[in-house]
Amino acid sequence: MSKALRKLHHILLVASLGLFFFLFWPPLKYFSLKPSRYYGMIWLRKWWAFLSSAVVGIFYRFQFEAPIDWNRTYLICPNHASNLDISAMSILLGHTNCCFMGKEDLLEGMFTGIYFRTVDLPVNRDSKISSFKAFKKAGERLEHGTNMILFPEGGIADTYPPTINEFKSGAFRLAIELKIPIIPVTSLNTWKVLWDDGAKYGSRPGICDVYVHKPIETAHLTMDDAEALKDQVYGLIKEKFESA
Repeated sequence: MSKALRKLHHILLVASLGLFFFLFWPPLKYFSLKPSRYYGMIWLRKWWAFLSSAVVGIFYRFQFEAPIDWNRTYLICPNHASNLDISAMSILLGHTNCCFMGKEDLLEGMFTGIYFRTVDLPVNRDSKISSFKAFKKAGERLEHGTNMILFPEGGIADTYPPTINEFKSGAFRLAIELKIPIIPVTSLNTWKVLWDDGAKYGSRPGICDVYVHKPIETAHLTMDDAEALKDQVYGLIKEKFESA
């Protein structure tokens, strides 16, 4: 697909996101007014992600290493090389009580702002105090049964083609502290459809393949095992990503 066509497709994708955001705005605003209604926002995000992608020929295909018992609470750790990873996780977890933890800048985003002011958890990774408070809130959410989606790379790197960057340890320490199982998720090729936000290389139609690894139990682990757990999850995702 030529660069010009990829640029055009990216314009259509952004327009599709804007269209469905506009269509969903009235119920989205209604659901955002009270925490008791936030589940409606999660449900809408799932359909917003699916429909805005499908209109421009982008679809998501999930493969599970093992069945997931969604009656349990999980900390989900995906790799991150594309904004479509957010859509993929919204679709995967959209039937559950879930939230993202993401960078503080997302509070100001046109599409992300309303979620990071309500459902999701913003964090300023440059501030130890902000990070501490954010992870404390994340722990409270997990203890109350909210699935947490946290990209352990901390964001999308500038490297193209992308690699799996070093993981930060916060998610793994949190999972051990609360005895919450971790689900590693490998986005295999979302970056080929849309790398980063698409501003540089545009986007194209395609199927985004996402591999959901079996949950890793943490009930038997201590804080001394946090680095080993991080390395285990990193190794699983890196191996799967590089084999795609």
